[in-house]
Amino acid sequence: MLENPRSPRVRAVAKLTKRSARQETGLFLVEGPQAAREVLAFRADTVLEVFATPTAMERHSDVRDAVRDAGLDVVFTAEPVLDAMADTVTPQGIVVVAKQSPTSVRDVFAASPRLVAICEEVRDPGNLGTIIRAADATGADAVVLTGRTVDLYNPKVVRASTGSLFHLPVAIGVDLATAVDRAHAAGVRVVAADVGGEDFLASRALLAEPTAWLFGNEARGLEDEALRLADLSLRLPIYGRAESLNLATAASVCLYETAFAQRAAG
Repeated sequence: MLENPRSPRVRAVAKLTKRSARQETGLFLVEGPQAAREVLAFRADTVLEVFATPTAMERHSDVRDAVRDAGLDVVFTAEPVLDAMADTVTPQGIVVVAKQSPTSVRDVFAASPRLVAICEEVRDPGNLGTIIRAADATGADAVVLTGRTVDLYNPKVVRASTGSLFHLPVAIGVDLATAVDRAHAAGVRVVAADVGGEDFLASRALLAEPTAWLFGNEARGLEDEALRLADLSLRLPIYGRAESLNLATAASVCLYETAFAQRAAG
């Protein structure tokens, strides 16, 4: 039982809430029972340590069983220790330390994808996590993050993805021009989501073909250079009085529309 919140082992885990420590170690935090279930079910090979309070392990016996099936042991902690490790204000009693395992952009497009989300300078962790979740829900083949996008392993991104981070390939630190070049080489059209783009409905039929959606910054959208790299820019219509759509909401609509078109086309 770990009982001292200031012990070197506890402080080393707590440091993983900081990007510098994640970059130095190649590790990251997975917090809460739901995310723990997903990483143990889909990427157990990346899990190094599982910390939990006795109460949490009693409540979530399926997580305890998954830890055992992965050949690991639960390190039991006192509540203050778990609080010190976690990024959340009210952690749910389970913290997993895992190895980062991004996919290369080369592998993403070598797999002949039909639907990909490319994120360029998406800065809000909640938005990025939600886009990854939407990509997973729509059956997308991968997500590509440029070097200007928030860290994939930011605890808020991991939480917002609700486990989807472990379900599909995600490439990180990619140069946008390189991502577009690889998409084109794979026969994938790059479509930018942009308020100044063409009418979405008029170009809907094109989405049945292999598509990589390009999503930009929450406040500024995509810069002109990024728009020039895309094959096409489309805007979602707003029929009511809303000033705009949240980035993650707009991305979800674009990804679902593409998934519908591709499935309808067979």
